[in-house]
Amino acid sequence: MLYLKNFALLDQVQEFTILRDEETRRIFNNNYPLHLFPTRSFKNIDFDSITIFYGGNGSGKTTLINIISQKLNATRKSPIDKGSYFDLYVKHCTYEMSFEQPTEIKLITSDDVFDYLLDIRSINANVNRQKEKLSKEYLDYKFNKNENSFDNYNELKTSYESKRKTMSKFVRERLGNNNIIECSNGESALMFWEREIKENSIYMLDEPENSLSAENQLKLKKFIEDSVRFYKCQFIISTHSPFLLKLTGARIYDLDQSPVTTKNWTELANVLVYYKFFKKYEDEFNKK
Repeated sequence: MLYLKNFALLDQVQEFTILRDEETRRIFNNNYPLHLFPTRSFKNIDFDSITIFYGGNGSGKTTLINIISQKLNATRKSPIDKGSYFDLYVKHCTYEMSFEQPTEIKLITSDDVFDYLLDIRSINANVNRQKEKLSKEYLDYKFNKNENSFDNYNELKTSYESKRKTMSKFVRERLGNNNIIECSNGESALMFWEREIKENSIYMLDEPENSLSAENQLKLKKFIEDSVRFYKCQFIISTHSPFLLKLTGARIYDLDQSPVTTKNWTELANVLVYYKFFKKYEDEFNKK
């Protein structure tokens, strides 16, 4: 589904106008995000159901995701590290939407995935602490010889239950959340994506391959393709993962080139590094 059709960045003349009109901002040494894209003749972005911004560190792919998400008022969890000109730059950008309106527009970053994984670890750690505490309580009550020493009815009742129940049942009944989430980081990250994606929406994903093994990157690739096909979602992705660069039907902008152009995934430098590396050692894979 194509909700966002195109987006226009600022050219050199527009950026010069901003600098000329904003004299008070000249006290700042950092003009971010000015000067990033005009030098590479990158202004107009045409979108497909899956659009990818590819490039190395410092190429501007995350900046593009942030600019577009800010202009479209996308919801997000992680804050943007803005420069002094960021909001002004975004204000002068323009875009065109289709007549179909998305249910939601959301930016999801790799930091969001990390936070989710940390939350799971925190939940598991808390469950384990509670289990240890209740296990000790069970043993204390079970082997207390002098039941008359209990101060109230609840303590007496707990002592009685400890003697007639197994430790497992005693702990389980008193634990509010007994669920340890027994998944690897990669599996938990896939659960995160499946929970976040809804029908008829635009999703901007900033390096979603982080925390995922090669196998799970392929699972995420299929999930994105299925979300486009069956749930009518549109994706705008920054990545250098060769697995995600092979997303079916993706329009890929190579931000490492000047001028910036669209390319087939097999033409991208990062993919060719992988190809040449495995080609060099092809004989070792072919050994019986």
